[in-house]
Formats: sequence, C-alpha cells, structure tokens
Amino acid sequence: MSRDARWDALLELVGKHGRVEVEEAAAALGVSAATIRRDLDQLAEQHMLTRTRGGAVAHGVSYELALRYKTGRHAPEKQAIGRAVSELVAVGEVVGLTGGTTVTEVARALAVRPDIVGETGAAGGQPTLTVVTNALNIASELAIRPQIKMVVTGGVARPQSYELTGPLAVGVMNEITLDVAVLGVNAIDVERGVHVHHEGEASVNRLLAERAQRVVVAADSSKIGKRAFARVCDLGLVDVLVTDAGISAEARVAFAEAGVQIVAVDEPRS
Repeated sequence: MSRDARWDALLELVGKHGRVEVEEAAAALGVSAATIRRDLDQLAEQHMLTRTRGGAVAHGVSYELALRYKTGRHAPEKQAIGRAVSELVAVGEVVGLTGGTTVTEVARALAVRPDIVGETGAAGGQPTLTVVTNALNIASELAIRPQIKMVVTGGVARPQSYELTGPLAVGVMNEITLDVAVLGVNAIDVERGVHVHHEGEASVNRLLAERAQRVVVAADSSKIGKRAFARVCDLGLVDVLVTDAGISAEARVAFAEAGVQIVAVDEPRS
C-alpha cells in the first residue's frame, strides 16, 4: 500500500470513528505499527489530525477530509458524473460552480467540450460560457481557457476545500444571476435536503442555488442518505440530481416523488 493510500485510509478511519489507534490501524492496513506512527506524525504536522498517546483523534469539532485527500475516492464515478452534468449546460449560459471534487470534474468536462472551447465554439473571440465560482482550484483550471469567462467571488479561502466564504463572497453573489447552479454536497437526503460540512460554504452554496434558474446537485451515491453539519437548502430547490448507478431503487423513487429528476451514470469500464 502506498503512503497516499495509507493516509487516505487513516483519515477515513478518523473521520468515521473520531479517533484511530496505532495497533488497530496497523492490523487493518497490513503494515507495521512504526509505519502507522510515522504516518500519524506526518498528518499531525499538516494539521489533518491531532496525535494522542497510542493513536490520533480528529482535528477540530467538525471533521472533514481536505480536498487533496479526497480526489482519489470514487474517482471514476465522479468523472462520469462530471461529464453528465456538463451536458446539462448550454453554450452561452452563466453557470455557478461550488467547490468539491465532483464539481471539479464538472469544470474539467466543460473545459474540453468542443462546442465551448473548440474553434466552432468561439465566435469572434468572445467567451462561449460564463462560470462563477468560489473555488480557487476550479478558477485556476478554467482561467486559462479564453472561451470561458471566469468570475471568482471574493472571500476567505478555506484550506480544506479551496472555497472562498464569508461576507465578500456573499456580496458578489447578491449582485448576479445564474442560468444553472451546480452544487457539490457532502450529504443529500429526501427529508433533510442538501448539506455540507462547513456553515460558510453552506451559505455561499445556498446563494448560488437561490440565484439560479436551475439547480443541479452533482453527488456520487455514497452521499445519498448521509448526514452533514450545515444545511444548504431543501430538496424543493433542486431540479436534477446527477449521481452514479449505485443509487438504490428506493432512493430513485423517493427523489422522483419529491420532484427531483435523477440522472444515474454508469462507471466507465476500462
């Protein structure tokens, strides 16, 4: 097992249980206790967790994996979801993108769509798409595309997600309108609605949804039925849920009865 895979697994254990013990982690991952101690020390140096005698605990009250440690989780599904969501965006529209690994795949899919960035998509050098985002990583990837007009909200950057939050971000959102908002979420449930881990991100995401004519949630099936700390919006504000084929038949029916269109993509096969 590579170091990155071990770190991802250790952070997953901490996120799930709130703590991790060296001996238990060593047995679960099939490595030595010395390796686990070294991994925990290095993760603690990056403020990803807090070391304790014999293990580690979650760093802070509301725990979440940093974006750079989430990119490999459910990657094929997220890439397929990204492509499917990108097809729901029309040339010339204004699209709002939140942060998160799945929405990052949406941005990447938009960046290579021939009718958006190809020669036929750019009329007289004018942008063929306007993207509004509070995610610094998405902005950096799309800013080099001259056919995409890139608008970045203000705000304070969160190191876990690269998202800008706070009054400056809210101020920009109050002055714009969107054709479609694409929301990345940590949890979506028929009864509880859409949630993320951080209240500042929830506030900006809610504004994106409220300023849009259409709202698309991009979430792999592991997010369905889960709980997270901060509420973004009720399900009534969501028009489409794009997920993977792992969504259960019961969830499909429940979302459909709630008025949400389901687009379930198959994981690409190699």
